[in-house]
Amino acid sequence: MSYSAVTTRRNCIGVKVGKVMVGGGAPVVVQSMTNTDTADVDATVAQVVELARAGSELVRITVDRKEAAAAVGAIREKLDLLGVDVPLVGDFHYIGHTLLRDYPDCAQALAKYRINPGNVGFKAKQDRNYSMMIEKAIEYDKPVRIGVNWGSLDQSMIVRLMDENAKLDEPLDSRLIMHEAMIQSGISSAERAVDLGLGKDKIIISAKVSEVQDLIACYRMLADRCDYALHLGLTEAGMGSKGIVASTAGLSVLLQEGIGDTIRISLTPEPGGDRSREVIVAQEILQTMGLRSFKPMVIACPGCGRTTSTVFQELGKDIENFILKRTPEWREEYQGFEKLQVAVMGCIVNGPGESKHADIGISLPGTGEVPAAPVFIDGKKVKTLRGEDISQQFQNIVENYIQQRWG
Repeated sequence: MSYSAVTTRRNCIGVKVGKVMVGGGAPVVVQSMTNTDTADVDATVAQVVELARAGSELVRITVDRKEAAAAVGAIREKLDLLGVDVPLVGDFHYIGHTLLRDYPDCAQALAKYRINPGNVGFKAKQDRNYSMMIEKAIEYDKPVRIGVNWGSLDQSMIVRLMDENAKLDEPLDSRLIMHEAMIQSGISSAERAVDLGLGKDKIIISAKVSEVQDLIACYRMLADRCDYALHLGLTEAGMGSKGIVASTAGLSVLLQEGIGDTIRISLTPEPGGDRSREVIVAQEILQTMGLRSFKPMVIACPGCGRTTSTVFQELGKDIENFILKRTPEWREEYQGFEKLQVAVMGCIVNGPGESKHADIGISLPGTGEVPAAPVFIDGKKVKTLRGEDISQQFQNIVENYIQQRWG
């Protein structure tokens, strides 16, 4: 963390998921999930590659039927051949116990199993099925995420807690009882896994809900009552700006309090939309809060009556797209480049000052002024750009700066 205002991270048990450490003082991990049919090996491999290239450090895939389970080994093999070593997490519901039993290649290829204790079975079958999955995790030395979900809570637990609450002299609000059910489900399932022989360093807990205030309340309770690593995220954040705002509002509060070890932003993509958008949003939340750095940040002014032309807007967009495109290659070559700050300012009022504060800054002249744009590097003016290709000239400056500073 680079900002002293961020609360110290809570102490929790670290969990190794493939090559990635979650919790235990490690940086907050970004993850995502495919929306392909896992049985379609080529489509799933392509999307995993896309998500990993965008920066997803864990990728979850659906394992919902035998055809999907049978494909997991081939997916892992193809990814390895492509040099994509991102850990795969298997998302199991309803019949995960039989899939892990019947498809050992699947059980071995996955780096982690996600188990929802609310839908592994009912009554006597619930413990049997859950135990089978934990035993497979022990057999293959895999961690698990115990993923409690608001929409699939154990109904018998809810009924019991509601009955107990009704007998109180001053019953609590039913929403608080739901929070308690979430917490009890996660912690009791973790304790059951430990009783079966799974190490505490193999367990991550999540308590996913749809509303921001419920999210904050549940994770504060979890953080107070256990030392397991915690996965954060709204279960259905929504589409577009609503999903981004809701996720940012909820996760930022918790992260500021030091709660959360891995996050996912569950955005509903537009039809045919870019799945990796949720990875970028997760990275931007962490980077904006000063918790991690993933790519160079572009600082740009909002514009006003002094910038009625679209020149600086177009330049800002060009630079943002350039950085986004080049980041995967830079990540392979230049350690530390992601800390770069670039300023694209629209006029002479704050432009020169803001540009001096950035590593590289450009200050356009504003509306109706001479089309000359001074460039500042490490606080000093180094040149003035003119002409129709200012954007390309500035991109070259950024590229050269990264090569010289981090090469």
